[in-house]
Amino acid sequence: MITWLYMEYRSRMEREGHTFKIHIIQWFEVLDGLLGRKWKFLGLGFNCVYLLFSAITQLIACGSNIFLLNNDLNKREWTYIFGACCLVTIFIPSFRNYRLWSFFGVVTITYTSWYMTVAALFYGQAPGATHDGPNSLLLYFTGATNILYTFGSHAVTVEIMHAMYRPVKFKYVYLFATLYIFTLTIPSSMAVYWAFGDSLLVNANALALLPKSAARDVAVLLMLIHQFITVGFAVTPLYFVWEKILGVHQTTNMLLRATCRVPVILPIWFFAIAFPFFGLINSVGGCLLVTFTVYIIPCLAHIVYFSNSSLRAPSVEKPPFFLPTWTAVYVVNIFVIVWIVAVGVGFGGWASVSVFIKQVQTFGVFAKCYQCPEAS
Repeated sequence: MITWLYMEYRSRMEREGHTFKIHIIQWFEVLDGLLGRKWKFLGLGFNCVYLLFSAITQLIACGSNIFLLNNDLNKREWTYIFGACCLVTIFIPSFRNYRLWSFFGVVTITYTSWYMTVAALFYGQAPGATHDGPNSLLLYFTGATNILYTFGSHAVTVEIMHAMYRPVKFKYVYLFATLYIFTLTIPSSMAVYWAFGDSLLVNANALALLPKSAARDVAVLLMLIHQFITVGFAVTPLYFVWEKILGVHQTTNMLLRATCRVPVILPIWFFAIAFPFFGLINSVGGCLLVTFTVYIIPCLAHIVYFSNSSLRAPSVEKPPFFLPTWTAVYVVNIFVIVWIVAVGVGFGGWASVSVFIKQVQTFGVFAKCYQCPEAS
């Protein structure tokens, strides 16, 4: 749906004589151009907060992973350091400058996932491992919203699409990317859960459960690089929004743009230190932000825009072969909206927010070392 609406907006703007050699199209601009200002602010609000959450969680993960390599500093202190390192992202102009880093990110996650699979099977089951799974609705829906978050594409769909030379192919690229990710997530999650069982419920970082070794250190280091890249992925669209607000987005003076971007990264750094609850922030983001940004708003926007029959015939995209009619597309969109509202926002929101509040009460704000082993 996002690809469809993006292509509709871009083709219309190009027919009117607009060019996008410097200007980077974002999701809220697509909504504004096709449906008006109310939709623009709706998309802008959810998208920006979601991206903020994404950057925060990846920065937290950096501190959590480096702690496995060097525990001379606690996780909060490592987050101070990596927050400062993430300031370099202000100098990266656009997603086209992430092409090589994106490829390297795929390499890092591939090694780490298969290391976890092989290591879990090699070391075998931990003594006393149990496999009860989520034994309450609270835990079940907390996990369900993590899955929603995982496949939410980090809300940078339009920016990545715009960086492609043939954006119309994005939906195929994303499909194959998702299928590839299944080959990483399913074997590793099954193997690690078999080995450690329900102890994963109280350990947000599964790598911490595997015995220390040279292979694990490589996996941790590569994952650290991967998460550092992902911080840049999440924060870059926020930079674009801020630049457009300040009126400097199309300037060729990169130093000016970089200086203007600093106020965006600072609150991300602050919140990562204040709330270091990696898995739970994913869950809260999944139920309250991903649900609207990635599922509800695109499907609803598509229904509303193409409810005008005069816009269907000249549409750049057409219903796919497996949904050959407009009615079929509408039915699927309505099903997605209803299911996500009920399961994601309703039950998922209740579960994730409840567990998040408990974690804040247990560990407090600005926790020095969230889920660290107790000193003997």
